[in-house]
Amino acid sequence: SQINSEICDPTPASSFSSMQPVNTYQHTGQVDNIDERDTNDLLCASEYVSGMYEYFRLKEHSTSVRPYYMERQPHINEKMRSILTDWLVEVHLKFKLIPETLYLTINLIDRFLEKYEVPRPKLQLVGVTSLLIAAQYEEIYPPEIRDLVYICDRAYTKQEILIMEETILRTLKYQIKIPSAHAFLVRYLKAAHADRRMVQLACYILDGTLQSYKLLNYYPSQLAAAAVFIARRCIGRNTWSPTLLVHAGYCEEEVIPVARVVLQEKFNSSTDLNAVNKKYSSSRYGNVAETTLVIDF
Repeated sequence: SQINSEICDPTPASSFSSMQPVNTYQHTGQVDNIDERDTNDLLCASEYVSGMYEYFRLKEHSTSVRPYYMERQPHINEKMRSILTDWLVEVHLKFKLIPETLYLTINLIDRFLEKYEVPRPKLQLVGVTSLLIAAQYEEIYPPEIRDLVYICDRAYTKQEILIMEETILRTLKYQIKIPSAHAFLVRYLKAAHADRRMVQLACYILDGTLQSYKLLNYYPSQLAAAAVFIARRCIGRNTWSPTLLVHAGYCEEEVIPVARVVLQEKFNSSTDLNAVNKKYSSSRYGNVAETTLVIDF
């Protein structure tokens, strides 16, 4: 159904001190070769992967959006963006799409809204069309337009979606692909030697960042590093390691302030926006939404 936009503004995130004890082990311990086991697997492209992520770190600066664009949107606000994102998480889950599709969808919305004034009744149209574009790029079998019309309760026609698709693509000059936070997360979890629970916790935390307009202040690589840090702390692992330092490019002292803000934004989020919690409360995702997350660092 058409999205309800009567949600109160989220509480601003608290400020924190950046003074932290230094984790010396991250600088002195052994760095593992995380790509060694994949040397003979051509699909892993292990000889190129380090260069790829160096390029991703450069590219994220031009494909990320800072949280200022709402000032130029007279008809919509960050509350509506959060509600739209919450709905898209549900739609993404319903269609059983891959994680990259969801992250690309939200990025397309933000980049489009940064450049194009959108009336309130058309915001959901922008969201569902961005999902279509992302799915066509990432999925083998993207949803059909008639399914997207149905999921919007027929608020928009097939023709309106096609027109919006062209508008979005022209506005973004057909620049679609981005280095998403999820792409960085996959690499960092490998460097963290993550078990199943750590993977589920990190994905849960990172998915939660999509709804927060304020977290656009941080680059995708920073949010991914924060998600890994929080997940490692939740399961009692050493919070940062020499291998993570090398492959993430961030030391623990740089990650801690971001992790704090990520958790604070999660605690301040509206209880009405529960798509991520509902998703990760299922046994398929290890019921990790029931994990107690505490800011004790």
